[in-house]
Amino acid sequence: MKSKLTLLIILISLIGFMIFAAPLKIGFIFVGPINDNGWTQAHYEGGVVALKKAFGDKVKITYIESVPEGAPSLNVLNSLAARGYKLIYATSFGYMNQVVQASKKYPNVIFEMCSGYELGPNLGEYFGRMYEPRYLSGLIAGAMTKAGKIGYVAAYPTPEVVRGINAFTLGVRAVNPHATVHVVWTFTWFNPPVEKDAALSLINSGCDVLAQHQDSPAAVEAAQNRGIYAIGYDSANMGKFGPDAYLTAPIWDWSAFYVPNVKSVLDGTWKSESYWKGMESGIVKLAPMSDLVPTTVKRLVKAMEKEIVTGKFHVFEGPIYDQNGELRVPAGKVMSDDELLSMQWFVDGVVGRIPKK
Repeated sequence: MKSKLTLLIILISLIGFMIFAAPLKIGFIFVGPINDNGWTQAHYEGGVVALKKAFGDKVKITYIESVPEGAPSLNVLNSLAARGYKLIYATSFGYMNQVVQASKKYPNVIFEMCSGYELGPNLGEYFGRMYEPRYLSGLIAGAMTKAGKIGYVAAYPTPEVVRGINAFTLGVRAVNPHATVHVVWTFTWFNPPVEKDAALSLINSGCDVLAQHQDSPAAVEAAQNRGIYAIGYDSANMGKFGPDAYLTAPIWDWSAFYVPNVKSVLDGTWKSESYWKGMESGIVKLAPMSDLVPTTVKRLVKAMEKEIVTGKFHVFEGPIYDQNGELRVPAGKVMSDDELLSMQWFVDGVVGRIPKK
């Protein structure tokens, strides 16, 4: 009897150990392919790759590429949750409404929404202050343009994109007060042919530096082909598509968020919150500047980078005027996060309009 009782205790202990040692099942849904050299690749490398390296057998990760935004994403989210994935990352703004629905249906699953603004008991949201390295890249563009006319291939007219254009323009005008930034909308995140056509239209209008907010290197390629300068986005990988054009890129290092976030789930300290940190955290950076950028410009950028990281300089501190000449931010005032997250106006120096839809 005693031996049977001992055996039973051992079995119960083994089962308990197996349950305790079961890996955390993590799911990612991506808006593009993992080799897009941009947004999705940055999430893949900073998420899937970095998490496997950091946690090994403690996690089991799956990912689904090119998931359409909006209604179609709900089935994917529900499928992951139903299959036992306990931590699900939705990596694009267009998934937000569906993530909210799935989080209510599966209250025992943790959902994290990238670039959203909804929270719940089991729903967090995360992003980075990309406008900070955007400003630095604007300093470079303003210093490098000879025509005083810079093109910006813009994605969708969301506050995120508008904020980035404004920060870039503030950087441009800080070193080149008369330069202008010309915006063309593509209404795409990843559609290389459309984005290349938009880039070419800006070049044909006289722009001699291009910036972008899309996930493909199409604008960099267009700049390379037409002999002008370009600033990429998302990943330093874009430099290889325009070795004679590429200056730098505002980039993401998502491991700065994903690794501590997963750790908090594993150790039971996770809580729903809005994560929005800047260059001081490492989640957003300016990629190494290419040899095309003069040493004097590099020194200026590095000096301003230090000012941003230490909190001595704020990109959106007044006085700031909009493109109609109206004072939007008085001198000495720093825009609040709520104001930044709802930004739907252009600063002075931007040529173009924000579409109503």
